[in-house]
Amino acid sequence: MQNLITTIPKLVDQAAENYGDTLFLEEGRTRIRFDDFAHQVRAVVASLLELDIKPGDRIALWAPNVSEWVIAAIGAQCAGAILVTLNTRYKGTEAAYILQQSRARVLFSIGTFLGCDYPAQLDQENLADLEHIVVFNNAHAGSNAGSETKRSTLPWERFLEQGNAVSRETVQARMNSISEADISDILFTSGTTGHPKGVMTSHEQNLRAFTHFAEIVGLEAGDRYLVINPFFHSFGYKAGILACLLKGVTLLPHAIFDTEDILQRISRDRISVLPGPPTLFQSLLAHPQLDQYDLSTLQRATTGAAVIPVEMIQQMKSRLGFATVITAYGLTESCGLVTACRQGDSAEIIATTSGRAIPGVEVRCVDADNQEMPLGEPGEIVVRGFNVMQGYFENETATHDAIDSDNWLHTGDIGVMDEAGNLKITDRLKDMFITGGFNCYPAEIEKTIANHPDIVMNAVIGVPDERMGEVAKVFAVRKSESSLDEAELIRWCRDAMANYKVPRQVAFMDSLPMNASGKVLKPELRKLSQ
Repeated sequence: MQNLITTIPKLVDQAAENYGDTLFLEEGRTRIRFDDFAHQVRAVVASLLELDIKPGDRIALWAPNVSEWVIAAIGAQCAGAILVTLNTRYKGTEAAYILQQSRARVLFSIGTFLGCDYPAQLDQENLADLEHIVVFNNAHAGSNAGSETKRSTLPWERFLEQGNAVSRETVQARMNSISEADISDILFTSGTTGHPKGVMTSHEQNLRAFTHFAEIVGLEAGDRYLVINPFFHSFGYKAGILACLLKGVTLLPHAIFDTEDILQRISRDRISVLPGPPTLFQSLLAHPQLDQYDLSTLQRATTGAAVIPVEMIQQMKSRLGFATVITAYGLTESCGLVTACRQGDSAEIIATTSGRAIPGVEVRCVDADNQEMPLGEPGEIVVRGFNVMQGYFENETATHDAIDSDNWLHTGDIGVMDEAGNLKITDRLKDMFITGGFNCYPAEIEKTIANHPDIVMNAVIGVPDERMGEVAKVFAVRKSESSLDEAELIRWCRDAMANYKVPRQVAFMDSLPMNASGKVLKPELRKLSQ
């Protein structure tokens, strides 16, 4: 990896210089070249300077995958501000919590999306530090009525006009002042074990990690990259936006997950790169009219550490036409990337593991005493290297709990390492349950059930059992024409796995509850089982 770019302002300038009039952003009628993108980013920097934004101030973003998200986010970082992303599925109180914890001074927000007025949800929230809301579309009826602090609400276009009086030299000076060690973003974890915590990572960490990612996947200028993963998630933002800037790739944002719409876009927009969770590719492969779409431009796919049948990898190549399929593993606390498969790996390695550590990163599986487990034995995955977060924002206790005295990040994930260094993600520590004294890992059971010819996707949880302590319950989505019943599926499982792993309960569903990143919401499944 040569000539590593170490700050996002330098990345913007180098992309403009290297790729110039090549198309960077394409969304609907919007067409933005790399050189024009650099110009629009500078306009954001100028307007933020006019609002007296200082280096290190937090600026939040609450919007789906739209081109303005990209311009505002990169513009904020080029102004030396720290990007804070908000999940588009948050309600007002959830978004307010992140805004309060980060003390964000500016919020960039969509106006309305899917019938919801986003800024209006904050009208009754106490947000003493929030001075400005910049709205990406004008369909917003909020008035700040009843809010504790009067704050300005600006349309995106008027916000950009505010920087007209700021000189280009002043803008460039601010961009030049950003250092590689400066914090570029604070991404708040999902908070499944308590209140969300803000993960701090730097410019250099993120660019180094996703330069490796881009090279492993084989991204190259001329690729057309459909980003379905939400920008507010580390993958959508870093493996999407940053990777495209690094390699001169055209970025096509996609705001709403819909299988048929995605198939149409692949065909119409000549997509060559498609990232997504396994559920995305399972949905595409299960679409009854799949063969009617032109998928001939597809070249590269990336997917995450989850249950993937070997057959699915083979079908991604044979039916969807991908030449390269890469699986990877990461978490917010590691810049979003720890391991990845490599081009040339077998379908079995790609499906059953998350590959090997990226350069400059160490990975181990350890026991409760932090001792490394023998190869092939499950243990908690720990990570050490340049990609480990700087810490949790203003939370030293949680930081010390996560990163030990030898600088190992404890992930809370269970994994197994093979002789070649490939990491197999077994489960989350918190998801493991014990049946009759045996440890059961839901992901392992899910992977086996995914091989059933009538099952489109499935999720397993542990439920109480008077005799065994806990037993497996599977929530399964059948193919539309299937007549598979509970007894038949349990009988099939008895032939396919050890008896203690076999689900004792089956619930067939039309679809599984998923978050915006395509991950199954197991807390929702647990509620259904109560």
